[in-house]
Formats: sequence, structure tokens, C-alpha cells
Amino acid sequence: MRRAPTQKRSRERVENILNAACELISVQGSDLMKMGELAERAGVSIGSLYQYFPDKAAIIHALADRYNAESRHCIEHGLGVVTSADALVPAFERLVDIYYELFLAEPVICDIWSGTQADKTLRDMELEVSRSHADFLCQTIFRLAPAARAHKEDIAARCLLIMYMCESTMRLAISVSRDEGKRVVAGYKAMTRRELEAMLNL
Repeated sequence: MRRAPTQKRSRERVENILNAACELISVQGSDLMKMGELAERAGVSIGSLYQYFPDKAAIIHALADRYNAESRHCIEHGLGVVTSADALVPAFERLVDIYYELFLAEPVICDIWSGTQADKTLRDMELEVSRSHADFLCQTIFRLAPAARAHKEDIAARCLLIMYMCESTMRLAISVSRDEGKRVVAGYKAMTRRELEAMLNL
């Protein structure tokens, strides 16, 4: 963002702009979204829009930030309540199912992902989010199976792979038919189940 909102009214204006962007992207995709059209939909002047977002890429980045924050909250809540090693795999699989349904329901996320391939900032953001999620998964494993700390670096790498593969799995699953997508997600869950069980028993 060009200027971070500090006052409540400014924050509400930015949120309104992002909501309007979601509406436009869900209908026509980000490629066809025009800044003037967005300003009109959000009920702000084009000058006000440019005050906060210098271009369309800045809007996509802000939307990515918003969805990444939601995913972090989802993972921290879903894994934070797990109290036993036996409960970790079912809890993680529930998160995967929730994630899949969320991405099916939100066309904007698909659009952000398509832009990730050509935008280094979005690629770096995706990797950073995967690292953050992986660190939380790591700490959850160490909390449930303290002996696993002896393999800290190995587990950190495997958790990063699990979380990065989750993003890739969802990208693939929403690109194919619903039936095939379900099978792709089921395959990811089966692979992840074996990895999690192995790490918990190191």
C-alpha cells in the first residue's frame, strides 16, 4: 500500500475498496479490473483510491495479505486446540478440507494464485506464509511429542514441505473437475498422514 490507514474511517475506506475489488474480480478476474471501475464500485474518488493503492498489483498484494492472515488464524486455531499426538492427524485433515472448501468458494484466491507465478513479490509472500505455517506445525509436533526436538532441522524441513505442498495441492485441485479435485486432496491427506505419524514417532 502507498499509505497505511491509521484512522478508523480510513481503515473502513480501505476495507471497502478491497471488498469492491473482490466483487469485481469474482465476476471478471483481476486482468480486466480497471482502477476507475474499482473506484466507482467502492464509492470513492480515483484520487482517494490512488492515495492507498498505486496500482492494481498493490490491490492484489493487499488481498493476498488478507487471505494469508485468515489462513494463519485458521491453522493456529485448528492446531492450537490439539492436546494429544493421536488427535493431530484428524485435526490437520479437517484443516485441509476447510482450506479446500474456502478456495472453491473464493474466486479471488484463485486469481491471486494465478498471479503468483509471474509476480516475485507474491511468490516470496507465499513462501513466507508457508514458513510461518510450517513453524506453527513444527511447534505443535514438539509440544505433542517432545522427543521429536532431537530431530529439529529434519522436522522443520518436512513441515515446510507439507505446508508448501498444501498450497500447490489446492492450486491443482481447484484447476480440475470437482471429483478429480477431491481425489487430489485425498491423496495429499494420505501422504501427509504418513509424514505426520512418522514425525510424531521419531
